[in-house]
Amino acid sequence: MSDSTPNPATEETQAAEENPATEETPAADAAVRAELTRLRDSIDNIDAAVVHMLAERFKCTQQVGVLKAEHQLPPADPAREARQIARLRELAESAKLDPAFAEKLLNFIIAEVIRHHETIADGTR
Repeated sequence: MSDSTPNPATEETQAAEENPATEETPAADAAVRAELTRLRDSIDNIDAAVVHMLAERFKCTQQVGVLKAEHQLPPADPAREARQIARLRELAESAKLDPAFAEKLLNFIIAEVIRHHETIADGTR
């Protein structure tokens, strides 16, 4: 074949790479799509609950930050943080969640809380 002659096999491969099967194609069975929708709806509800729980947690930690600032206490409490991490790792294990992931998540949250506490403390000085 010359370079100007189309190669049907190459064209099919390129078309497949450019247009991979998606959940919207007839190849995805209706029952599979329905199950994906059901599971994703549950995930969306859980995500909403997580956001609301984090919002409630941050309302409490804001109050802790104000109390610490009013009494000139440091924004961070490494001993408490270590206890919380150990407790969360145990909870994660019992819930069959990767404890390392739970620790990373809590460390991220703690860092944000400390940042909030530092901001509150800076505002009371």
